[in-house]
Amino acid sequence: MRRVAVVIVTYNSADVLPGCLDSLRPGSAGVRLAQVVVADNASKDGCATLPQRADLPVTVVQVGRNAGYAAAVNAGIAALDLDRLDGVYVLNPDCRLRPGAIAPLLASLDEPGRGIAVPYMVNPDGTLQPSLRRMPTVRRAVAEALVGGTLAGRVGWLGELVTDPRDYARPGAYAWATGAAMLLSPRVIREVGPWDESFLLYSEETDYCLRAADLGWTTWYEPASVIEHIGGDSGVNPMLASLLVVNKVRLFRRRHGMLRGTAYFLAVLAGEAVRALAGRRTSRASVVALVRPSRRLTALPQ
Repeated sequence: MRRVAVVIVTYNSADVLPGCLDSLRPGSAGVRLAQVVVADNASKDGCATLPQRADLPVTVVQVGRNAGYAAAVNAGIAALDLDRLDGVYVLNPDCRLRPGAIAPLLASLDEPGRGIAVPYMVNPDGTLQPSLRRMPTVRRAVAEALVGGTLAGRVGWLGELVTDPRDYARPGAYAWATGAAMLLSPRVIREVGPWDESFLLYSEETDYCLRAADLGWTTWYEPASVIEHIGGDSGVNPMLASLLVVNKVRLFRRRHGMLRGTAYFLAVLAGEAVRALAGRRTSRASVVALVRPSRRLTALPQ
């Protein structure tokens, strides 16, 4: 039987981690759950003591500080023996695997060139949670600034975020996907190298998928695998929302240079400014972070 390890990143996750752990056995039906690593970013709520249970092969890795998502993923993967694994499933603690969710992802990586597999993601009420993304471009940033990401994602290839439910009905290749649930092949892990820890939160999964694509690896979406994701605070927390916006601009500029990076920055800034004027608190914080680098978050709360 094929072997899979799970890496779960935690930070003060005591309220959601038990549900994630409870879902791993039914979610891994058809594969062998070889190891579960909980990489903890110095939680204060005792969640690092929760995984000690007889029914799961759990190891807790203490990162030592709140170093961010990528740092915890790297610490978790470092605790694995990749030579004995067929896949590594990186998870948020607020994810719940539906029965048999891992096997279709692992099977999808059998096709040559596929190195990352992502599931169909739903909200707790069972509705679609859009998680797939097209390649970031200046044109798409302008479209999202003008009409918003949800509407732009429904109009052909206009938006970066894929929002049309019909696109989620069939498997396919995408530029990147939400990092809350990603199955990685051991070969991709070796070739792409560590996740970029400079992002702290947000855009680290974008960077990882794009670096994998640079090496010829595809991020593959498989709707036969279903996972429930409770979701984070980036939509309501101004600090996190601003970090998300700043990081995507940083990443685009890093990959495309100053000229195109500036055009992308202006498009994103215009979109956030319009929404800030309409009273959106998260957009106000994003505008401040974009135009005043000294106000940007450079470390996570400890």
